[in-house]
Amino acid sequence: MNVDTFKQSRIGKAPVTIPKGVEVKVANNKISVKGPKGSLEQEFKDNVKVLVQDGEVRVELSDNNPENRMFSGLVRSLINNMVIGVSEGFERKLEIIGVGYRADMRGSNEIIFNLGYSHPIVYELPASVTSEISKDNKITLRSVDKEVIGRVAAKIRSFRPPEPYKGKGIKYAEEVIVRKAGKTAAK
Repeated sequence: MNVDTFKQSRIGKAPVTIPKGVEVKVANNKISVKGPKGSLEQEFKDNVKVLVQDGEVRVELSDNNPENRMFSGLVRSLINNMVIGVSEGFERKLEIIGVGYRADMRGSNEIIFNLGYSHPIVYELPASVTSEISKDNKITLRSVDKEVIGRVAAKIRSFRPPEPYKGKGIKYAEEVIVRKAGKTAAK
């Protein structure tokens, strides 16, 4: 394949705007972002160059190798998620549906789930994630790291995924459960 046919990722070309109150530093293939909500660090390979100038972060290719072009969009997306995380934060909402299913906080970092099993499930949250549980069994997770909050939400959902007949289980707030028709009695 001709090297000229490969282009840099369209996402990778877009600059990341740095909002007020956010500080971005790049040194030795490591980027650190500090903001009002916290700080994050990320290492990246030599495939790309990260430049901070004029209130923007730009990702450029270190050479014209097609394999290196693939990483420009990834690195740019990771940097964008870091900037959004330290300035605004990320939030994920889950709902518990089912009679007798509930969740309670124990301390500041443990959630106890009663989901119809013979035992309660105790889940310890990572240090960077905070949670709130409302009276109507809605869980709100907050964090500065998008990857961590996504992983935590997926783990909590895996304790009792929603079933298709009555919709009982733990689901994301925006998730739509496709229902199946149950068996009907013959007359």
